[in-house]
Amino acid sequence: MIRLNLFLLGLVILCALSVVTSSHRARKLYGELQKEESTARKLEVEWGQLQLEQSTWAIHSRIELEAASRLGMQVPAANRSVAVPSDKPASAAPGPQ
Repeated sequence: MIRLNLFLLGLVILCALSVVTSSHRARKLYGELQKEESTARKLEVEWGQLQLEQSTWAIHSRIELEAASRLGMQVPAANRSVAVPSDKPASAAPGPQ
């Protein structure tokens, strides 16, 4: 009977230690999860800011201004531009079907 009690006591101690270990591991992983979620939120904010900046830089008037000021480009005069017709007949042009 004493052997059975000692065996059960040892089993209870092992179970208690495993519960403590798993609780500690769960808390540690939860802390890491919180850090990763915080990092994800920061990256989402940065992504939104970058998209806003990209849309600002891609505005047609902004591109035209940069081309004129940095590269010295200018829009050609109307008498210097030529419209080149397409080789394809009008019936072969892609369109809604």
